[in-house]
Amino acid sequence: MSSSRDAAVRKPTAGRWWIVIAALLLQFSIGAVYAWSVFGKALAEPTAMNLTTSQASLTFTVTIGMIFIGSYVGGKVQDRTGPRPVALTGGIIYGIGCILASFAVSHDASLLWLLVLGYGVISGFGLGYAYIVPIAMLQKWFPDKRGLITGLAVAGFGFGAVVTAPVAQWLIAMTPTEPNRAFLPLGIGYIVLAVVGASFFRNPPQGYTVPGWTPAVSGRTRDAYKQFTEQEALRTPQWYLLTAILTLNVTVGIALIAQAAASARDIAGYDVAGAAALVGVLALFNGGGRIFWAWVSGFTGRMTAFGLMLGLQGVCLLIVPHATNAVLFFILAAVVYLCYGGGFGTMPATAGDFFGVKHAGAIYGLMIIGWSLGGIIGPPIIAALIGEGKNYVLGYTVIGVIALVALIVPAVTRMPRPKEGGGTAPAVEVETDGLASAD
Repeated sequence: MSSSRDAAVRKPTAGRWWIVIAALLLQFSIGAVYAWSVFGKALAEPTAMNLTTSQASLTFTVTIGMIFIGSYVGGKVQDRTGPRPVALTGGIIYGIGCILASFAVSHDASLLWLLVLGYGVISGFGLGYAYIVPIAMLQKWFPDKRGLITGLAVAGFGFGAVVTAPVAQWLIAMTPTEPNRAFLPLGIGYIVLAVVGASFFRNPPQGYTVPGWTPAVSGRTRDAYKQFTEQEALRTPQWYLLTAILTLNVTVGIALIAQAAASARDIAGYDVAGAAALVGVLALFNGGGRIFWAWVSGFTGRMTAFGLMLGLQGVCLLIVPHATNAVLFFILAAVVYLCYGGGFGTMPATAGDFFGVKHAGAIYGLMIIGWSLGGIIGPPIIAALIGEGKNYVLGYTVIGVIALVALIVPAVTRMPRPKEGGGTAPAVEVETDGLASAD
């Protein structure tokens, strides 16, 4: 009887990779948000909505700003209802917001409020509501590959713009004076992908184990490590330092992302179609960076990896406004995208390293406020600095300097000591797959 019960518990392991594929479908749909620069450039055309640089970036800023609210609410609901209803609801809300944005058709900024409401507030909330689900769910299915699966879970999001950017440009070209109309078919497509993917979501059964896998133990001893609760983590300076690192990494990277299409055209001479294709290709680096840096950080240590991400972005951003050569511009932008995505691939495992894996989902869920903060800070700053005079040198130089100064934060961040968490949570051993090793 015992062996049959064990077999029943282990049987789902064979199909867990199908759940990964389902999760990627959802992440592809909501990750389309990174193709915004294609729309931003089209909406700024005098024959379209004639938006200023700041107005064109406002919608994207609001979208990213709403992600934390959505993820916080979604995370709370997920604890009670499970992953499927939360992911379904979030994906549908995201698509509905895009569809609503398709009605903001005007030849001036009079309907900017509708664009911000639909794509910014509603889609941003739905995005965050759904985003946290695959990350938490897949770590339960893959305790043996925690670092890898975390990278994959967020890589799908980064790859979302690969297909969306050229498709969006194709749709915009059909009605170039009314680019908002492209949101309608895209919104419908997002809903279909989200519903299909989320329909397969489920948590593993109670007592689920992975055959042949034995948890490894890190170099930290049982007495030197504990599982922090959400409240205990918030009482440590390390939680705020990690959130600051995520915020800064997002701020500098998203500054380029928000202006990618326009910068490619104005600095390196890409045409409209070429700039849209560039945004799609760069999304590959956004997604790939989430896996790449999660892997690299297992060898270099988390803080060293974050230092490299910030440093590389700083150097590249200083050079970008002078990169009139199309190939050089692409290389520099690709490095920035790679490092930007790397922050999302590395930080979930870092939260597990610092505070334990038991409550890592809740602790990292709160850290996503860094994503929203970075999204609120980065795009408006770069838009204001570039201005209508297209002063890319000033804009990217300031952001590049911010990235280099930010190197101080990972340099001073260290693993918390057990007494810093307070409370009475028991000390336990750390489970790691090699990608989750500490700095």
